[in-house]
Amino acid sequence: MDLGIEGRVALVTGAGRGIGREICLTLAAEGVRIAVNDLFQDRADEAAAEMRDEGHEAIGVAADVTDFESIRGAVEVVTKEFGAVDILVNNAGIPAATAGQDALPSMGTLFAASDREQWDRTMELISYGVLNCSRAVIEGMSERRWGRIVSIISDAGRVGEPRLVPYSMAKAGVIGFSKALAKEVGRFCVTVNCVSPATTVTDATREWIEAEGEQIMRAYPLGRGLQRLGQPSDIANAAAFLASERAEWITGQVLSVNGGYSMVG
Repeated sequence: MDLGIEGRVALVTGAGRGIGREICLTLAAEGVRIAVNDLFQDRADEAAAEMRDEGHEAIGVAADVTDFESIRGAVEVVTKEFGAVDILVNNAGIPAATAGQDALPSMGTLFAASDREQWDRTMELISYGVLNCSRAVIEGMSERRWGRIVSIISDAGRVGEPRLVPYSMAKAGVIGFSKALAKEVGRFCVTVNCVSPATTVTDATREWIEAEGEQIMRAYPLGRGLQRLGQPSDIANAAAFLASERAEWITGQVLSVNGGYSMVG
């Protein structure tokens, strides 16, 4: 299927590795010009170079999504290089530790043992990250009467997960944000949607999955049938569809890509 987005410009946050990187590669294969955002410039540049080696147009843009001026500056860089941002994928969602490793949500911490510092890190990246990035592009999208905002959330935000209480709260907030913004900007032909993964195999989760794989698999109806868990490509394909011309009548929705882990009506 031709997604009808060749030549569009996409900014994907937290895209130096993992799911974000796969989203970039999938959009690039559709002819989209890609701005790879990451907190670390070397990670953004490495991912962008991989795409250029495959014949795609891509640049790496370092910016801290928790800082509005930082992300606004990144949008200006992208606009000068490729043109205005048509597609924003809010993928950044877990506080990063170092440039050399992926981060995981703080598993194993009961809410009663958590503290304000943990809450702030989570809310700043997820809640304010989505607010900052969306605010930086929404006026231009509305003026041009075309735009796609896709936020990668989590089933933790849809059904709640113990030991991920602040994370679940922040991801649930992105759902409410997306529905409200969708109602505001639909008249400008801008759509706002979410993709909701559950357990997905990345470099960051691989060791945990290998240790607990059999137990995890039991929670996924499709996992037992396909003998696998979610892959970054599963999430990337869903994000690319929602970013496409083919999804112009879909807005304010949450698309679960979770192998049947949760089925919320």
